[in-house]
Amino acid sequence: MNTTRRDFLALLGATGLASAAPRSLFAASPEPFTFLFVTDAHLQPELNGVIGTGMAFKKARTFKADFAIQGGDHVFDALGVPKQRALALFDLYDKTEQDLGLKVYHTVGNHDVLGIYPASGIAPTDPQYGKKLFEDRFGKRFYSFDHKGHHFIVLDSIGITDDHAYEGRIDADQLKWLAADLAALPKSTPIIVTVHIPLVSAFASYVPALMAPPKHPSLTVANANEVLALFEGHNVIGVLQGHTHINENVEYKGINYVTSGAICGNWWKGTRMGTPEGFTVVNVTNGRMTTRYETYGFKSVAPENT
Repeated sequence: MNTTRRDFLALLGATGLASAAPRSLFAASPEPFTFLFVTDAHLQPELNGVIGTGMAFKKARTFKADFAIQGGDHVFDALGVPKQRALALFDLYDKTEQDLGLKVYHTVGNHDVLGIYPASGIAPTDPQYGKKLFEDRFGKRFYSFDHKGHHFIVLDSIGITDDHAYEGRIDADQLKWLAADLAALPKSTPIIVTVHIPLVSAFASYVPALMAPPKHPSLTVANANEVLALFEGHNVIGVLQGHTHINENVEYKGINYVTSGAICGNWWKGTRMGTPEGFTVVNVTNGRMTTRYETYGFKSVAPENT
């Protein structure tokens, strides 16, 4: 007797086994596609930041893409400003993002975290304090989804410290979740990871050495080694990163860690270490992820190129 996939699913449902069936039974065959990685908008009314973000999104929608991933730092900023200002910035961002005309997956950035700097005047008891505002606006702070036979993982790399600051860190709950999420995948599944603060970067090599290490490491994820260890044995074809506002591609143990330039460039003041304002177009085909950086013609009214 021939049994169709539909018949098999019905049988599993009838026996209560559908939820326990491994992903490999129903995994789609990988198909080629394109998506956009738009990061570090740092949207603000000053320095034509809203205008620039709108320009970037209108240029981005000219590319045939299945969806976009926002890599964090949607606004500038929510860390140390009064709540009214932060809410107004997120409202502006929501309106501006409509110019993309695409499904957007969101990554939390350090500047998206509400009120952790005392200067904000926002009490930790506020119901939207910290990452709650981001979750109210965009959903979960870490999650995964599937697209055309590929598995996407979006991580939260912002660790809030006891002294009202932040650092690059993947918390223990995420590490546990990530291990389980990866374990449920067939080993051959192509995986793409997104994170705001880079897991792997050579950025520190491009700038003068600090006299003393910072109290809270923020250029890269402090416990990246724990995350990278979980990647071993899985088919991670690329990691997309933001935060430093430069273009960079570092290969480590066969995985490409691609850091994208920022929509805002040098915080709306021109180029950032040679990288102009822009976003990244990502092509996925034949088990490989390739990227190219696209600019959109923004001209700063107060250039301070670095």
